[in-house]
Amino acid sequence: MNLNFKLALAAIYISCLGVLLYFVFSNLEMKDLTDYTYIRNVTSDFLAYKSMNIILFTFSFILISIFWIFLLGFGSPIVIIAGFLYGKWFGTILCVITFSIGSSCLYLFVQMYFKNLIFNFLESKIKKFKDLFSKNEFLYFMLFRLAGGGGLPFPIQNILPVALNMKVKNYFFATLLGLAPSTFIICSLGSGIENLIKENKNITYLDIIYNQEIYLPIIAFILILVLAYFVNKKIFKK
Repeated sequence: MNLNFKLALAAIYISCLGVLLYFVFSNLEMKDLTDYTYIRNVTSDFLAYKSMNIILFTFSFILISIFWIFLLGFGSPIVIIAGFLYGKWFGTILCVITFSIGSSCLYLFVQMYFKNLIFNFLESKIKKFKDLFSKNEFLYFMLFRLAGGGGLPFPIQNILPVALNMKVKNYFFATLLGLAPSTFIICSLGSGIENLIKENKNITYLDIIYNQEIYLPIIAFILILVLAYFVNKKIFKK
């Protein structure tokens, strides 16, 4: 593929991301984010609209989530929103499926058009992983996902296997299973925030701190990070 075509793809990619970010943030003002009454009213209206248009709303959420991940978006904001809108169980199911689809689409896209670029850039950094992944790429990539991707940003985690030439099927299911625990924990946090807002006309920092739907997911997430540190140290930094 010639350089001009690659540059055109990159320009389209960046333009789409820019438009998406514009629509997400154009109607937000910083003062609104600190106004609890505004947040509570918007939350109530948003959830009411979702309830009245559940199929269309959910379908739109799925498409936006896939598109967001495909455009190198970070996963945590989407997971918190999913927990907020759908609860921890259904929100987790939605996220792991859409993230797996979006990540796999991104993986295929990068593998098709930017494989040489990724390989040349990462070749010296992944030599120690090649032998490891060649033994059982599904298992080790699932552990890589469970371990938080070794501290790498989520978009980098999604394109790193291009340099390892993973099978798409293994990539998809390793992502599906590997993301499930941390996704459930963050979804639980989003669900806890929604319940806190719904049940309280006014809240203080103490209400947040002492609410078990808030602090339990945070503690669990910290434990996941600690576990990920040891898994990463034991397996991926030999």
